[in-house]
Formats: sequence, structure tokens, C-alpha cells
Amino acid sequence: MQPIYSDIASQLLLLETELRRLGQWQVESPPAEALTSSEPFCVDTLTLPQWLQFVFLPRMQGLVEQAMPLPRQCGIAPIAEEFFQGNSDAEALVAILDSIDQRLQRG
Repeated sequence: MQPIYSDIASQLLLLETELRRLGQWQVESPPAEALTSSEPFCVDTLTLPQWLQFVFLPRMQGLVEQAMPLPRQCGIAPIAEEFFQGNSDAEALVAILDSIDQRLQRG
């Protein structure tokens, strides 16, 4: 397995851990129709933490597990910075997303 897959898998685990630490992890998933939004990051149907948990993490974990091509750009960190603006507790979460963004860009 290429190093990028293990790097991204580690970052995804950190992301899940941080979402849980922040109390942003949900036990129940949103309605199925909320997950099928055509808007970027499902901004019209989900919060960013919901999108990370129910869309981003499963998709990325699937790509990693199957060693499928990974996206070259995600650009999630800037969205997270805006979403969590003024919440210093979320700095680690934004840093993890920035690390994922940078690792994917390097390939």
C-alpha cells in the first residue's frame, strides 16, 4: 500500500476522534435525502460536522480501504475555519483538515 493511504487513514481517525471530543459526533444519521444534496458539502441539508461524519469520512475511508484514486484537492480546511470561526476549541479540527488537504495535494 502506498504511504498516502496510511497517512490519510491516520488523519481520518484523528478527524473522527476530534469530532467526538468536540461533541460534534452524532449517534443517528440524518435522513437519507439530506445526504443526497447536490450542493457542495451538502450546505443546504447538513452542518459541516454532519457532512464530515456522514459523507466525507465514509467516502474517504472507502477510497483508502480499496486503494482507489484519492482526490487531489478537497479544500475543506477553509470551510471549517469559517464554520468554526470564533471557536478556539475547533482549532485542532481545522488543523487536521488542513493536514488532509495538504497531503492530498502532495499526492
